[in-house]
Amino acid sequence: MDNNVFLVFVAVITAAFLVQAGTLVALYVAVRKSSTRIDVLAAEVKSKTVPMLESAHSLVTELRPKIDQVVENVFQSTSLVRAQMQRLDATVNDAFDRTRLQVIRADEMVSRTLDKVEETTDAVHRTVVSPLRRASGLYHGISAGLEYFLGRRRRGGEAIGVPQDELFI
Repeated sequence: MDNNVFLVFVAVITAAFLVQAGTLVALYVAVRKSSTRIDVLAAEVKSKTVPMLESAHSLVTELRPKIDQVVENVFQSTSLVRAQMQRLDATVNDAFDRTRLQVIRADEMVSRTLDKVEETTDAVHRTVVSPLRRASGLYHGISAGLEYFLGRRRRGGEAIGVPQDELFI
């Protein structure tokens, strides 16, 4: 029985070895096919991308000076625009300041004119209107006194110089 067990054991090991050998051969064949496909694919990618990369490189090499010039022009334009905007800002601020000063001057001038008009009105009132009122009052007083003394009294209910018909409208 020892021998039979040994033969079964050797047969099982041989079968396992043959299965492993078959698996390794199958793996080798699969890797070989994949390697061939990958080589074909790599050659195709290389044949298509290399010309495109060379074209892109030549385009970048060719356009590099132009791009540098465009960048330089944009930088100069930006500097000029910034300087012009600063000048415009200074001019506008100056115009606002001058306008503000002129408005202040006009306000002061109008205020002074109004003050002078008020002073003139007060002076005219003091020198012309007030003495005229006093003179008118004095005249009315003297004429009323003279009429009284001379006997030409006014009658209490009569209107002076306005007939009754003229009052009716």
